[in-house]
Amino acid sequence: MFGNNGFRALDRQECLRLLAKTPVGRIVYTRQALPAVLPVNFALDTDGAVVLRTGADSDLVRAVDGVVVAFEVDEYDADAQSGWSVVVTGRADVVTDAAEHERLTRTGPRSWVANPDGVFVRIAAEIITGREITASRPAG
Repeated sequence: MFGNNGFRALDRQECLRLLAKTPVGRIVYTRQALPAVLPVNFALDTDGAVVLRTGADSDLVRAVDGVVVAFEVDEYDADAQSGWSVVVTGRADVVTDAAEHERLTRTGPRSWVANPDGVFVRIAAEIITGREITASRPAG
């Protein structure tokens, strides 16, 4: 249902479906006490967690390990004036368990840059919100 502002709230299952079909998102975190946004490729894990891969010594790992971050994906069609946005908020942790790392090596996202010392970062899907807008929304 559309509210007065023309947006429709998406439920958790709709949000997860949209996350699963989108290859690139943005991680939102704090860097040097300022907000930072970084586009990354990712995969959705079986429990709904967002998983990304990066270098073990990267600035991103140092900034997000053990802290709460946001992760956003969206799609917008300017001609149709329609689109959606999903935000996952949760704690980011570097995967340190060897068996979990091996599983994610097989099933998780591939890094954009070849990196033999890559690590996986999991963002727990503690809060998932989403909304959709279409040009055919009711007047009001």
